[in-house]
Order: sequence, then structure tokens, then C-alpha cells
Amino acid sequence: MLHGLTTQTFPERSISKSLATSTLFPFHSKLDQFIPSLEVVAKMKCHKLGHAATRKSGTSHQSEPSAPQLSSNSGNGEEPAPRSSSREQVGNSSDVAKREKKIVFRTKILVAFILLVAVCAVATSTYLLVNSQERSNFESQFTGYASEVVTASREKTSQLFSALDAYSVSVGSQAAGELQLRNSSWPLYSIPDWSLRTQRLAGLTGVDDSFVSFAPIVQQDDRKEWEDFANDAYPILYQDAIDKEGDKGGTTANEFLDKTIPFIFEANIEKYDIFPSPGNGEMLPTFQQYPLEFFPLTPIMPMNFNLLSQKEGAELFQITKAIMGPTIASFSILIDIKTQAAGSQIMQPVYDRADTADEDRKMVGIILIQMHWLNYFNNLFLEESSDAGIVVVLKSSCPTNLNTALNVTKYKTSHDMVVTYQIEGSNAVVLGEEDLHDPKYDSLEVSETFIDLGIDESKVPEGLCVPTLTLHVYPSQKLEQKFATSNRIIYTSVVVTIFAFTVLVFLLYDFVVGRLQTKVMDRINKQDMIVANVFPSAIRDRLYQAQGNALQQSQPAGKTMNGRGLKYESSDMESAPLADLFPNTSIIFADIAGFTAWSSAREPQQVFILLENIYSALDTIAQRLAIFKVETVGDCYVGAAGLPDPMDNHAVVACEFAREALKKMKDTTHQMEVSLGPDTAALDLRIGIHSNNSNSIFCDRSGQVTAGVLRGERSRFQLFGDTMNTASRMESSGERDRIQVTQATADLLIEAGYGAKWLIPRSNTIFVKGKGEMQTYWVRKAKSLVAKASDLNSEISTIDETTETEGDKSIGESSGEDDLGPEGVHILTKTERLVEWDVAVLTSLLQQILASRSGVVKHIEPLSNEEKTIGENGTVLEECTPVIQLKRFGAEDLQHRRRPSSIEISDKVKFQLRGYISNVASMYQDNPFHNFEHANHVAASVKKLLTRIVTMGGSNGFGRPNNSSAKNFNHVDLVNLAGHSYGITSDPLTQFSVVFSAIIHDLDHPGVPNSQLVKENTRCAQIYKNKSIAEQNSVDMAWAMLMQDEYEDLRACIYQTKEDLHRFRQLVVNTVMATDIVDKELQALRKARWETAFSEQSTAFHLSETVDESETNRENRKATVVIEHLIQASDVSHTMQHWHVYKAWNEKYFMECYMAYRRGRADSDPSANWYKGEIAFFDFYVIPLAKKLQSCGVFGVASDEYLNYAISNREEWVRKGEGLVKQYLTTYYRRQHQDGTSDSDSNKESDIAG
Repeated sequence: MLHGLTTQTFPERSISKSLATSTLFPFHSKLDQFIPSLEVVAKMKCHKLGHAATRKSGTSHQSEPSAPQLSSNSGNGEEPAPRSSSREQVGNSSDVAKREKKIVFRTKILVAFILLVAVCAVATSTYLLVNSQERSNFESQFTGYASEVVTASREKTSQLFSALDAYSVSVGSQAAGELQLRNSSWPLYSIPDWSLRTQRLAGLTGVDDSFVSFAPIVQQDDRKEWEDFANDAYPILYQDAIDKEGDKGGTTANEFLDKTIPFIFEANIEKYDIFPSPGNGEMLPTFQQYPLEFFPLTPIMPMNFNLLSQKEGAELFQITKAIMGPTIASFSILIDIKTQAAGSQIMQPVYDRADTADEDRKMVGIILIQMHWLNYFNNLFLEESSDAGIVVVLKSSCPTNLNTALNVTKYKTSHDMVVTYQIEGSNAVVLGEEDLHDPKYDSLEVSETFIDLGIDESKVPEGLCVPTLTLHVYPSQKLEQKFATSNRIIYTSVVVTIFAFTVLVFLLYDFVVGRLQTKVMDRINKQDMIVANVFPSAIRDRLYQAQGNALQQSQPAGKTMNGRGLKYESSDMESAPLADLFPNTSIIFADIAGFTAWSSAREPQQVFILLENIYSALDTIAQRLAIFKVETVGDCYVGAAGLPDPMDNHAVVACEFAREALKKMKDTTHQMEVSLGPDTAALDLRIGIHSNNSNSIFCDRSGQVTAGVLRGERSRFQLFGDTMNTASRMESSGERDRIQVTQATADLLIEAGYGAKWLIPRSNTIFVKGKGEMQTYWVRKAKSLVAKASDLNSEISTIDETTETEGDKSIGESSGEDDLGPEGVHILTKTERLVEWDVAVLTSLLQQILASRSGVVKHIEPLSNEEKTIGENGTVLEECTPVIQLKRFGAEDLQHRRRPSSIEISDKVKFQLRGYISNVASMYQDNPFHNFEHANHVAASVKKLLTRIVTMGGSNGFGRPNNSSAKNFNHVDLVNLAGHSYGITSDPLTQFSVVFSAIIHDLDHPGVPNSQLVKENTRCAQIYKNKSIAEQNSVDMAWAMLMQDEYEDLRACIYQTKEDLHRFRQLVVNTVMATDIVDKELQALRKARWETAFSEQSTAFHLSETVDESETNRENRKATVVIEHLIQASDVSHTMQHWHVYKAWNEKYFMECYMAYRRGRADSDPSANWYKGEIAFFDFYVIPLAKKLQSCGVFGVASDEYLNYAISNREEWVRKGEGLVKQYLTTYYRRQHQDGTSDSDSNKESDIAG
């Protein structure tokens, strides 16, 4: 709301109502004739009373300059009509007003009497209700908190064991291949990238400050050989840990090595007694650990320490070996003078092979995690209102283990099986080593088993125990006090009385006078809303006054108010327009950088959702700071400070708006990336500001702003002048996520005392059309810390002044992500946001799958054998089929199909889906191109193409038939749509499978092509017979993980019959295998299938109950071919999107290929033929593929869009490609230099020159 409008709002409404009532009663039959006059009278009266109230309250702000006068009659010398005519109009209806006042007065007396009688009963009842409600609210709130604690604990535990299992499988699988290549065997193996991978493991487990160790099983016969191997490996492992984990207090790798015992040993640290382990049979020496630390209380490294020498480690190992699975120890209590902590050890076996179904696999080592439960409960409960305190009692079903590690007896040990914690918001504290909850809350206890490994007790060695840990949640006294009310009588009485009085008075008053003024007020409100959104309040009042003058003089008004604004006759153009000069203003241009490229990969609805949210957020800031929103032009937001209501500090307010806008833009795009997909968070604002001020001692007077109403069709309030042009230039020549201001604006900021705080001079001048060279300034962002005056010059010198135009920044690269957002709330990482987007998309498709089954979810126990055997016979590639038998739905099935939005997906399924996608993300390698982000980019293209499937007979571009009314778009249209898309749209499982395949299609991609894997003769190449190696490996890994027991409920949502299971498998296999576009033999087969399916123009196909089998096969063949080409187009969709999207992904792919070449994993330098290769790729693959999408007639306008972008990008590459390849090389070597791994200068110069 603009400055000064608040004091006029309520008087305007009340006076309009009373005047409408008093005027309409005697002239009801001529209502329409008097409506315009009533509007004018109401506005004039409101304007007068509003100024009177302002003067009376003393809030006129005399220090501010008066508002500029906008005049419409100054040109012809006419004086505005006197306001006395409006008062005369009111006087003529005074008798009616008196009668109405009497009615209102008598009504008030009646209402007061009724309320007086009722208030006693209401107050008494309220007191009793509030008293009981307090207790109810307390119990209800605690139940919610307890449920959240239990759920979060269970989810965190599940995540811990899932991540640990995946890590163990990864280690075993990788070790098998490497040991085979080295012709070696266990235990002579070290886990590569240990620190980096274990850091990721710690992040996935969600347990901070955990201690992770890897210990191989060493037999007595292998002891000497293993000790030699370990001692040779330690220098490398220590240095790698220092590099990855950071500084270790200045300790070097050699110093760690000096403190390492060179043989497998046991110790009594308290007595400083270290001795070789007797080695009776198996030994379990610690080999790798994270983080790298000394033994507690000693300068000795734990490497080579035999874990079997401690009681707890030996017991855990016995259990793990017996059950062939992970196990956990009962927690230990360690108490010293200052601290107390409870923790547990979790032991995960490592096997010599990754196949879990192989009964001959052998346990070759263990991964041991030592964790503190206090850290586990930290950040478990993040709700701010939960800081009152939740008491959690942790109990174990087994006796507490003594801390006999290293035979330390200095610490006091407890055999209790209970520890009590109190959770307050995101922090937890230890209350003690016993059950310390308040017994009076026993009835509110919420208990849950959150760690139960489900181990067969018969397999556990006698005398040992695998604990089951349970949570017992209770409220605290502090939480109950939070719901206590001190002033129940006063509070309830006041609330009930005020509420009842307000409601009754409003209802009775509305009943008496509503019949007389409803029609008038409806029209006035509608017109107010329309005019208020188009014109400032001052202009709006002048328009009302001009309208009233025309009516009072009984002249043809020539102007009528309607929903489209003011419409003027030609005769009105002879009078002077409503316009004036504003000498003291600041103009703001804010453009969304990267928007054009981003929108090229989105649906129109998604584009408008983004714009609506961003502009709504900017509108909120503008209203709070009294910024006038001029207009939005495309993705540019234009605002003004200092007009129409003047303000002395307009430059400061404009810059504050820009600073807050940058901050809000970051928050909004981060939040919306979950719903709008990848790269949304990479969008930024680019803001330019220019100011003029006739009162400033610095500013010239050449930049004034002319503002007024430009009459004509859809007239509105507009701004003109040099200030507008200059502000626009400041925006276009600025940089993304930055604010550029002119010298004039900077002078005003300096004059206001904000120069040192906000301004950073731009090191280079910029050329502005019509202005020449200009010195400009950057304004610090809201999140930046204000630099000290002494540090200002050094800070300015470090600013990169290279102008970055829209699109120069790579898609997917943000300008920096903070760990904490507003109010310290954690902002999701990019990978987490991508995971959440995948979950949202797949959940929506699961709803459609369940809708096709009438929302029924059944268990899939009968399919367990089928799931185990599927894909066992032969390789994945051998499963490919030219025709997938899709499921067909008849008209009756589609007619009775439930609405997907009415289907609820259980939290358990969502949890499993999120866990699965998270694991998929963690299994993607850190490649520049073939990574999880690219998989999401492919999935977004698949989703877009699926939503663009059109109906027969044409499309209106919105995925709907031309006659798209809800009444006509019935099940018959759905049948036609299913036939036209060859059954793809009628079967939600097909759509789910394609999107699912896009997400997993590059899983564990090594970053080199299949041909290189064949050349290196890797284990995968041997397994998959040198064909589609990476693609087959992705399918196998993703499918094996999906078939695990922990995803049983998720699988039950995807399929429930053998037919669905095999169709899902076939769709996944065919879709992922289609992404191998390099294999010439496979490409030839796909080309032949296309020719077979689309050799002739097929006629429209209508689904019915009796369909010929050959026709069904023909449609299935077409559907199979369409799906394969859909995923192929999506896999290279960046070539068929905006140029900036293509350029960004092309650079990433180049970096991946060039890195492989530099590492010796490619025969030729890719930069030598990259330019010509891209042209050939467009000519012989991308453009023909886009034409196929167009010719199949399924994807509507999307196919035209893809083809147009492909042709445009090819032409742009021909012009700029050679220069871009050199830029890629320059960027590569710059990054290498920054990382400290730069190649020689000669190599660098020769590559760039070539």
C-alpha cells in the first residue's frame, strides 16, 4: 500500500456506505443514474476527512515536501467544480438519513441488551472451557511432538543402516575388481578415497561426530605379509586423510607414522603397556579410520590395534560373523569429572563379493562406527515451538557393555541400561544415566522400538546379546507450563465479549442497511479494486473528481468506468492530460538473469508459477517500503521511489528494496526448485538504479521523471524521461545477483551516510548509449557484512569487474549457496533439492498408478520369487525387445478411474521412495557431465514431453483438445488420447517407468565412454560382453537396490502382478539401453524399427473392447519406438533447448572428455575435433532425431520447439564454436591451476593454440 493511503481507508468505506444509504432510499428506481455521483461524493468526502484526520493526529510529516499537484484543467483555464455541490447532494437526503439513524440506534439498544444478558453465560462457559482446553492442548501438542520424535528417530536409524549397507556393498564390489586386476587377495586391500567416501557416509547416516574404522580379518599365516602391506600403505593413507580432512593441528603424515605401532598389537593405555597380539587364529587390526586421530589420552595411533583384544569388539565380531550381517552393541556410559556421554558401536561386515544372494561369499573385514547418542538426538527435532523440552528415555534390552577397550579403568562405568535426554528444539542434553522422567506423566508415555535388527536369536552365540533399543518419550514440566494461562477470567471474558459484540453488530447492521446499499457498494468496491491496481491514490482521486464535475455540469461525460479502465472519447483529448513532473525520484529495474534459458526447458504453467511467486514477493517488499510498482515487462520488474508520494530518502529506500529483493530472490528460488525442477535456484536478479534529486548539492537537474495517465485504450499510470532510460541501462550493463547504481544515486547515498556501508566503486567505467562513459557503483547485498573503513579499499580491489550477461553463467551453477537461510533455517543442498523434486514427480505418477487400480495397495509377497529370478538369465542387453506389450485400458476402465489427486500415498512409501532416490544420488560419480544433476535434467525433459502429448485432431498448445471444456473432455476423449499416443498416456506405469529410467540411466557412470572400458578390459566390460557397459551396469545396480526388502512397500505401489512387474522391467531395460547411441549395431536396429513402425502414415486409432491382435502389436511397436526416441531426445535435450542451456552442458561434457584424456583414459585430444564433431552431431543425430519426434505426431508443439532450438543452436555453434572450445580449454587450465594440479605450460599453450 502506498504511503498515506492507510489513514483514508476506513473513513472512505464508512462514508461511502452512509451516503449511499441516504441517497438511494428515495431514488431507488433510478439507481443506475446516481451510482457515478455517489462514487464522486464518497471519494471527495473521504479525501477531505482523511486530510483533517491527518492534521489532527499530527502525522503530516511537515519535514517532507508536499505532494506534486497533478492538474488536468490548467491548460484551458477551467476551475474544478466547488465541493459545495457534493454537500448539497448530501443535504437533500438528510431526512432519509435521520430515519435511518433512528433505526440504527434502536437496533444498537436491542443488540446491547441481548449481549448484556448473554455475556454472563458466555463468560462462565468460556472459563470452564479454557480451563479444560489447556490440558487438552498440552496433551495434544505433546502427542504431536512425541510422534515426530519417534518418526524422526526411526527414519534416521533406517537411513544409517541403509547407507552403511550400501557402503559395504560398494567396498566389496570395488575390491573384487581391483584385487582381480592386481592378482591379489584379501586382506591386502585398502579402500581408495577413504576419507572422502567416509565423509559422504557420515552425511548420509545423519550422525555427526561419528568415528568410522575399517579393519580386515587377518589370519595368523597372513600376519607378516599384511603388516608389511599396511606399513607401506600408511604414509599414503595419512597424507590423503590430511588432504581430505584438513589440518590436523599441524601434525604431518610422518609424525603420524612415527606414532604408529608397526605390528598388530594389544594395549593397556593406563599402564602404557603395548605388546604384540598373540594372534591365536583370526585378528582384526584397525587399518583405516575417519577422522584421523590419536588414541584417547595417548600420542599413539590406533592403527594395527587388534579390535578382538577388547571384550566389546570380540563380542560384536562373534555376533556379526555368526549372523552374517550388521549388529549393534548395547550402549556404554562413560563418566568423568566434567562430561558424560553414552554411545554404541555398530559393526557392518564386508564381503569378498557384492552379490548378496551368493551363499559362498566370505566375510573379509568389518566397518565399525562408534557414535554418541547425544549427537544422534541433536538436530532431530527442529520445530521452534518445541523448545519447551521433550524428555526421551533410551533403554536397551541387553546389559550395558563395560568400556574395556584398551583395558582402561580410569573411567567410572555403569551397568545401568537407561539414559535420559531432554530435547529442546534442535539441541539435546543429557539428564543422567537412569530414568529421570517425571512419574506424573506416565500416562502420556509414548514408546517405540527404533532399533531392532530382527536377528534370529538362534544364530547368536550363547552368552551374547544383540540389543533392541527403545525410546520412551515424556513431556517435561516446562512444556506443561507453556500452556498455562494466568489471566483466564480476563482473557476469556474480553475475547468472548469483543468477538460476540463485533459479530452481532455486524450481522444486525448488515441486515438493516444491506438491502439498500449492496448493489452500490459492490460496484464501488469493484471499481476501487480495478482503479487502485492501475493508478496511485492521488491520481485516482483526481479521476473521480473529474468524473464528478462532468456529471454535475450535466455534460456528456465521455468517460465510463468499467473493468478495463478508463475509456476516453476523442473530444476528451482536447483537454490537458493528468501529468506532472517529479524531480526527486529513484527508478529501479530488476531483471531475472537466466530466465530465458530456464524457461526454454519448462512448461508454460511452471513459467507463470515462478513469475507469480517472485513478483508477489517483490510486491510485498515494495508495499512495506512504499515503493511504487510501475509495471512488469516480461521478466523485468520496474519500480519507483519518491513518486507519486515524495520522500527525501528515495535513493536509500530504492537501494534497500534492491538489497532485500536479492535476498528474497535467493530464498524463493531455493524453495521452488523442489517443485519447479533443476536449475531454478540458479536464477538471480540483475538490478539497476538511477536517481535524480533537485535538492541535492551533488545532482544535476537533467534527469527528471514525467508521470501521468496516458489516455486511450487501457489507459494507465506511466513514467517517461531520461531517468527511466538510464536506470534501464544500469540493469542491462550490470551483473547477475548484483545492484548497479549511477553516480547520482551514489551521491545521494553518500549524502545520507550510507556511502561507506553500501557502496563499492566499479573498477572500470561503462559505456551508456546517449551518455558516454559512466562511473558506476555496486551496492552491497543484504547478507554481506559491512566492511570496516580501513578494509574498504582492499575489499574493492578484489571485486571481479568482468561484466556477466544473461546466460554467461553455466546452468546449474549458483552464485553461492549458504548453509543457513532466513532465521537460521537450514537450506537444502542442491542434491537434496533434486532428490525432493524427483520424489515429488514420482509420487505424482504413483498416484496415477494407484488411481488406475482404484487406489488399492496390496502386498506383493507372491511375487518374491519372481523378483529374485527376473534378469538372472543373460545380460540386461539381451532382455531388450523390439515390442513391449503395454497394458490397454477400455472406455469403461478410464471412465471409472479415480482422480489421482484424491489418492493418498502413505508416509511409509514416501519415506522409502526418498531413501531410494537418495541412495541413487549417492551412487552417481562426481563427473562434470554424467552426474545426478544431468539425470534430473533428462528427467525434466521426459516429464515435459509426456505432458505435451496431444489429442487427435489438433491441439491448442495446452495439451488439451481444441474443444477443451470440462463437459466435453470426457472418457471418450481419454480413449482417443490413449490411441493417438499408442497407449502411452493410458498406462501410468509406462510414464513412471520412463521417468524412473531417466533418473537412474547414468548410475555409477565412470566418466569415460564404453569403448574405453572395453579397451581397459574392466570387470564390467567382461561381465557385459563389451556391449553397452555403463548402461547395463546402471540397470543392474538400480534394480538390485530396488529389490531390497526395505523397499517392499514402494514396489507394491509400482506393480502388483507378474504382468506389471515384467512390463516395468522391460520398460526400464529398453529405455535405459536406448541411451547408448554410440553402438552402431544398436542404432541400426533402432532405425530399422522406426522404419517398420512409421513407414506409412498410420490412421487414428480408437481403443475399444474388441481390438485385432495384429493391430495391438502394431500400436505396441510404435509405442516402444516412441519411448526409445523420447529418452534419446531427453538425454541430449540440452541441444534442443535455449543456447545458454546447450552451451553450459556442452562445456561440462567437454570437461569430462578432456579430463579423461589428461588422465590417460582417452586416445585422442577431444579439443582437436570438438568443433567439427558438434556440427556433425547436430547434422547426423540431433536434428534428424528432432524431426522424428515431429513426424511421429505425438508430442504436438513440443516437437516443433525442439527442432527449432536444435537448428538455432547448430547455427550459433557454427558462428561461435571455435572460440568456445578455446574458452573451455582456458577454463580447464585455470581450474587446474586453482586446484594445484596444473599441467605443464607447454601442454597448456599447445592445446589452446590447437
